[in-house]
Amino acid sequence: MADDNCIFCKIAAGTIPSKKVYEDDDFYAFHDINPAAPVHVLVIPRKHIETLSACTPGDAGLVGKMMVLVPRIAAQLGVDYSGGDTGYRTVINVGPGGGQEVYHLHAHILAGPRPWSRMG
Repeated sequence: MADDNCIFCKIAAGTIPSKKVYEDDDFYAFHDINPAAPVHVLVIPRKHIETLSACTPGDAGLVGKMMVLVPRIAAQLGVDYSGGDTGYRTVINVGPGGGQEVYHLHAHILAGPRPWSRMG
């Protein structure tokens, strides 16, 4: 289930330290060490899946749970959408052309003053 060479698998296992935000049997969330926004948290499944493109129909439940977990973590961080100008951005980078740097499926939660100039 875990990949011994994957940095995110090691973080989820606790062998590499991180600033934990959330954990359960299926997911681990932690602050990004090189944040792109004032709030920048990564949500990873404990199961090693290389990219979103590598997901199979059998992973649909896990990916769905991850997407439901993201707003719960955003609320825990105080950046959930509550109307007006509030909210956060969720990004899943896929492959080198999509900006993926670590090959373990993960969702970014970004909030605060926008580091991006437009939606993209």
